[in-house]
This record gives sequence, structure tokens and C-alpha cells, in this order.
Amino acid sequence: MPMGRMAPIVTLDAKFFWKEACNEKLVAEKCSDCGEFRFPPRPMCPSCHSVNREPTQLSGKARVVSWIKPVHPPSFGFTEPPTAAIVELEEGFRMVTNIVDIPFEDVKAGMEVEVTFADTMKDKKVPVFRPTGA
Repeated sequence: MPMGRMAPIVTLDAKFFWKEACNEKLVAEKCSDCGEFRFPPRPMCPSCHSVNREPTQLSGKARVVSWIKPVHPPSFGFTEPPTAAIVELEEGFRMVTNIVDIPFEDVKAGMEVEVTFADTMKDKKVPVFRPTGA
């Protein structure tokens, strides 16, 4: 029997992201100089090279771009293989996540999804996405 989903590895640059995830808030860094989002979190803006940034709450709304069901080797911490996906957030950038609350066979390209949060080991949470209105 699996022990549960692994806790995230928290780096200095991403500490704010995981802290807010534990509060069930989806955030990203926005460059204070050019206004571009930088995700995943990193020390310097890839657009203008500024180190000035501000955490910004996101809408939590996205569309599915691509998805896969990894089956071998078995995913640690999951009773069933998870649906791994790339979603495009309403704010215009993509993230890797899991799709939940829907069978793998029913996931569709362009499907609207919304963020929810899954518990992990060590009392942490990670953002995952479910069909809008689920």
C-alpha cells in the first residue's frame, strides 16, 4: 500500500510557491520591471534579466494542452497511475501537473480545468487540476 504522494522539494527560489500551495493558493512570480510571469520560479527574469519580482495570485483556470498516463514503472505514492498533464494557465504560461477527478480516457485537448490541491507526505500540498465545475 503506497504511503502517499511525495512532498515537493522546496528550493529557495520556489519557497513562496510551496508556502502558498499549502494555503491552497496558486501563485507565480511576475517581473516587477517588464510584467512577464516567470514560471517555474527562478532568480532572474528570462525576458528582461531583472531580479525584481513579486508573487502574484493566479486565477487557477487553465486548459489541457497534453496528457499521458505513465504506467511503468509504477508511480510511488499513487494507488493508480496518475494523469500527468501540461496545462496552459489563463495567464498565458504552461505548467506540468496532474489531472484528477476524471478518467484518463475522458480527458480532452482544450478541456477547461481549475486548480485544486492534493495532500502530500509531510503535511504539504501540491496544485493539481480537475475539470471545471467538478
